[in-house]
Amino acid sequence: MGRVDAARRWFGRHHLATGMLIGIPLGLVVGAVVGLVVASGDRGPLPPGDLVIVSGRDDSAGGQRQVLIDQWNELHPRNRARIVELSGVADDQHSEMVARAQSGGGVDIYNLDVTWIAEFAKAGYIRRLDEAGLDTGGFLPAPLRTCRYDGKLWALPFNTDAGLLYYRTDLVATPPGSWSQLRDTTEKVLVDHPDMAGYAGQLAQYEGLTVNALEAIQSAAGGSEVVKNGKVVVDLDDMQKAVDRLRPTQGNPQYVLPDSLNFHEGDTTQAFRDGKVLFMRNWPVAHRALRPTRSEDAAGPQLPFDVTPLPGPSILGGQNLAIAATSDHPEAAQALIEFLTDARSQQILFERGGLAATQEVVYRDAAVRKQYPYADKLLQAVQRAYPRPVTPCYTKFSETVRSAFYAALRDNERLPDDFREHLESVLRDC
Repeated sequence: MGRVDAARRWFGRHHLATGMLIGIPLGLVVGAVVGLVVASGDRGPLPPGDLVIVSGRDDSAGGQRQVLIDQWNELHPRNRARIVELSGVADDQHSEMVARAQSGGGVDIYNLDVTWIAEFAKAGYIRRLDEAGLDTGGFLPAPLRTCRYDGKLWALPFNTDAGLLYYRTDLVATPPGSWSQLRDTTEKVLVDHPDMAGYAGQLAQYEGLTVNALEAIQSAAGGSEVVKNGKVVVDLDDMQKAVDRLRPTQGNPQYVLPDSLNFHEGDTTQAFRDGKVLFMRNWPVAHRALRPTRSEDAAGPQLPFDVTPLPGPSILGGQNLAIAATSDHPEAAQALIEFLTDARSQQILFERGGLAATQEVVYRDAAVRKQYPYADKLLQAVQRAYPRPVTPCYTKFSETVRSAFYAALRDNERLPDDFREHLESVLRDC
């Protein structure tokens, strides 16, 4: 990878140790330190060739992914990279990426949802990473786990996510540590605020409902994974308890806001901002929407709120970078993946962009902790989060879960008696 890359690695380590160099343009620093660094394990110059990354929409503040690509291009003019952005809707991204993979060519790196790694690996759409000399020790175990399938490493974690519980600090003195405490707090507070509901989540019929459903099932099952080794390991009673917990309620008090049945993440954030709910389940990105970190975006009164880990384990979100099987430049593609996922890049994505880091050291950095006082809580949520089932059948599995849950929530009915067996068949026969 060369001495410039070694200098960048030195810079990343030094920056994370001091928390003082983030604002200095990379080019100025590299020029100063390149002569001081002796590369170890130098792979030599990369073969020339431009790189194409296919990705969903960049939700970072200020487009920090492109900032990193610009830095890569400055350091690697023979391997310039560009991002091709797809739809912001995960299901549409998946369809487009599969279509591109099946057509072959034109893609070097896929930025995949964590749930798609097994599917893309089994279908031969991505290639294994070269693990010789690859140090994965700095990654958080849970995000790194989503990069493995069938005992092999197919990707590196680009950004991670875990559900958080948002709550109104002017109405809630102590955040609930369990779902029963959340319900009790709702009953007490709503006596004086009958126009509010207790809780809102993402219950529209899309991937967000699958996430909310799996989190509720895990909580009802005492923290158990839903699927393990290809088998459904929770019983129907726990699944039904999850439906009952998420079901919107009419009358007073409203434990779950009825409009949640139509909510995606942004809708939930707006309802919380508008004072319609006491508690909200959402991803960390909602914190930036509610309390912008840039002063120019923070005009007007700020909503009094804070965040805490969910009362039960969260489902792990995030995205992973994988090399396309048809890439003509796999060595350069892996070098770019390592660049985008190293500690310094992760710090930029988190501190400047608000995307949760996959390297633990970033959460310890003083600048990050000042910018995001909830960093410790987010780290805790990520560390205790469960990945969604690691299976090539995940897309069908998710469609089955959310379809059944949505029908039960909407129609105030029970799950079908054979729902567990049906999920087993989907995992077996997709």
